[in-house]
Amino acid sequence: MATLNVQTRWVDSHCHPQLVATTGDADAVLERARDAGVVAMVVVGTDLASSREAVALAERHADVFATVGLHPHDASRLEDEWDALVDLAAHPQVVAVGEAGFDYHYLHSPADAQDAAFRAQIRLAHTLDRALVIHTRDAWDDTFRVLADEGMPRRTVFHCFTGGAPEAERALALGAALSFSGIVSFKNAADVRAAAAACPPDRLLVETDSPYLAPVPHRGKENEPAYVGAVGAALAAAVGREPAVVAEETAAAAATWLGVPVTTV
Repeated sequence: MATLNVQTRWVDSHCHPQLVATTGDADAVLERARDAGVVAMVVVGTDLASSREAVALAERHADVFATVGLHPHDASRLEDEWDALVDLAAHPQVVAVGEAGFDYHYLHSPADAQDAAFRAQIRLAHTLDRALVIHTRDAWDDTFRVLADEGMPRRTVFHCFTGGAPEAERALALGAALSFSGIVSFKNAADVRAAAAACPPDRLLVETDSPYLAPVPHRGKENEPAYVGAVGAALAAAVGREPAVVAEETAAAAATWLGVPVTTV
């Protein structure tokens, strides 16, 4: 793995410091990220409570931006939480709706509930002209089916991309961007690295998805935004460019696709 330049500036395009378990101190997590060269973070909501916490962090920190959404695991909460999520999504520090989509790996919410929640969030992204952040796992056909039905928002990011080159080409053909997590560093993830290599630089983002999916060499630890440079180094190896180049490319993409101000990066 390439040696990291501590001066390299990274944007973590998808993280959940509000869910940290080790210290329970999201502010300390953010400070460690800054010390590691992270200049902006997009803190992602997965239900009403975590979305409120994401917005609260964005209100306190100029380098933090929030998303508001209902994860497919929690899609069954749509009726109870939707009105409050809609109100929260209009907050000026909110840059995207989601993460939203399908997850058939665990199926914590029924498929029909996931479908309804995904459609509602796509429509909200259209209404507010916000980016859409997609979570899809073992559900590519249904994800693309609903996007075709509802019309894909003009700024759509497939987060924690887990498909291979065929799925990447399908998403890219629709005009989406792809965001890669620590999975790109895993030994058995050749298909994900092939997807990254197929992604144009202006549609390439990097994320930790922390506290999940800690990258090599941090496997087995709770993940956090401070490790996004390690994800970026693995991503750089996959696409055949220097980490500093990929850091600049992914920061610019975060500005374009998620509205992270260019002045921040």
